[in-house]
Amino acid sequence: MVVRFRSKVAIVQRSLSYCKLRLTSDKNPLYNLQLVKTYGQYCPMAHALDLVGERWSLLVVRELLEEGPLRYTDLHQRLTGCGTNILAARLKDLERGGVLRRRRLPPPAASTVYELTEYGEGLRSVMHELAHWGARSLGPPTAPDVLEPGWLAGALRIALPPTSPCIEFRIGDEVAFVNEGESFAGSAESPEAVVEGDVHGFYGLLVDRDLDAVAIHGSTTAVRALLDALPPRCAAPALAAVEPAAA
Repeated sequence: MVVRFRSKVAIVQRSLSYCKLRLTSDKNPLYNLQLVKTYGQYCPMAHALDLVGERWSLLVVRELLEEGPLRYTDLHQRLTGCGTNILAARLKDLERGGVLRRRRLPPPAASTVYELTEYGEGLRSVMHELAHWGARSLGPPTAPDVLEPGWLAGALRIALPPTSPCIEFRIGDEVAFVNEGESFAGSAESPEAVVEGDVHGFYGLLVDRDLDAVAIHGSTTAVRALLDALPPRCAAPALAAVEPAAA
């Protein structure tokens, strides 16, 4: 009886050992697909959120839209507060979903960068709309808000439509211009208009569509046409007062 019991135990132990050897890992793509979080709905919106709805995912897309191809270290430096493990996971998810890809730069750089695919570039118009929607409740920058050097060119790339006339912006210490939907740091050679002001005026121009919030040198018509091409202006939300929690 004891021998038979020990024999059964040995069989179970061998089976368990075999299972350990067969545990799925990152090398099994089918297992990885099963681990990906999903809403499990046949809905384009739900599918889009499956691809880019995780925290930090759209901010990775934002950085690649604003700056172009970036190394992992560059992304981590720009995404303050994003842990290395979280960033690695988001990059892997976005790559799996076909939103971005890795590319090895030729010598002398010889480093790997992340860049958006053509499919990922399709998020530009989505980010454009989302930025204007979010700006309504975000409000203009306040004193504690820190805008990093070079912020203007990236902001113009996200905020303005893809068919912008050549307009130069001088906002505070920043100078950048847009031309045919692309933004560039520095001054334009022959802009149709030059917009000058501070960050509050810049917010008032693009969010409130207030031409008087900035000084315009040159064609006011070109600036007005740019504003007319922006998403329809929506009202700022009426934020409900949060009642203190009961003791």
